[in-house]
Amino acid sequence: QVQLVESGGALVRPGGSLRLSCAASGINFSMYTMGWYRQAPGKQRELVARITLLGSTNYADSVKGRFTVSRDNAKNTVYLQMNSLKPDDTAVYYCNADYVRTGTFWGQGTQVTVSS
Repeated sequence: QVQLVESGGALVRPGGSLRLSCAASGINFSMYTMGWYRQAPGKQRELVARITLLGSTNYADSVKGRFTVSRDNAKNTVYLQMNSLKPDDTAVYYCNADYVRTGTFWGQGTQVTVSS
């Protein structure tokens, strides 16, 4: 059974930082491209950041220079370090695991709220 469990979401003030974690089980983690997506109320889910099995990364323009995605294959965990947070970053953040042979899996999401 595949499980992606996100953690680290919280209420934070503008300019603050958070680190999200996503622990995976039931998959050969090192073979997967891991991604972070977010969905704000009334908006479509959007890609935030992604890291391939080789460690290549890409980011949404809105988070470049502020967010960093990383992975620890020994711990089956992907991280999203978020700095200089803005109110527009408020959303539910979802972890995603993607591999062409098995398809895509999603976590249940973790809430990030940026507000003063």
